[in-house]
Amino acid sequence: MPRGVPKSGFRMTKNRMAKSQPVVSVTQPESRFTINERFGFVTDMVKMLAKGDQASVIVSGPGGLGKSFTVTDALARIGFQDVSLTDDFQIGYKIDSNRSFRVIKGYSTPKGLYRTLYENRNGVIVFDDCDSVLKDPVSLNLLKAALDSYDRRIISWRADMKDDELPTCFEFNGRVVFISNLPSAAIDQSIISRSLAVDLTMTPEQKVERMRHLLSKADFMPDYSKVHKQDAIDLIAKLVDRVKDLSLRTLIQVTKIRKSSGKGWQNLAEYAICG
Repeated sequence: MPRGVPKSGFRMTKNRMAKSQPVVSVTQPESRFTINERFGFVTDMVKMLAKGDQASVIVSGPGGLGKSFTVTDALARIGFQDVSLTDDFQIGYKIDSNRSFRVIKGYSTPKGLYRTLYENRNGVIVFDDCDSVLKDPVSLNLLKAALDSYDRRIISWRADMKDDELPTCFEFNGRVVFISNLPSAAIDQSIISRSLAVDLTMTPEQKVERMRHLLSKADFMPDYSKVHKQDAIDLIAKLVDRVKDLSLRTLIQVTKIRKSSGKGWQNLAEYAICG
């Protein structure tokens, strides 16, 4: 086959390449489990991970409907301490590293990931909306070593270290939770295969169903009346096909408008969430 000719049999010139390449869309099959059942699975899997029965859990799906809260709440309820803002020297001295978790948000380089894994090698690390670690090839190799099924999980960094306090290799006994806005089908399958995974992709109607479930919780917007919250979700359900960015923030916003805006609250709320 001549060079430059793809297997499909047509030649893509430099000028036509962008137009000729197919657009690959990632779709997730419909689950037979309700959205609230799947959120329950998140709690169950995090408890398994905390007990040491699972090395990693992946929670994926759209943002703004409680993924992060569900994970951290499950850890806190079984006695794990959040050390996200705790100095490293206190962990292992004042805090049991085996009963702690640290939340990492935002961007991380592979070297930063190596340091994070080392400093939290006995606890639980929650990567929240930190998709850079799931995309970089070097980071993926570090994660594969951290999450492997061997009795001993050894992580190595053989490049130039420049940090005397970091070893070139160490044993990782910790556990990892990934919270991502990506669908699970878009996450590297070598990580998926090492993890328990829950995909919380939702239709607009399932998002409303999830919001209705949260309304039944006493700790959800406790300073607002049940009537105001119920009126808010009823209006959202009515306008669901027109809402610009449907999430839990939408419910919070409409509930506040319902409380504060008197008789004209519905028009104001509709304009705020639909435009």
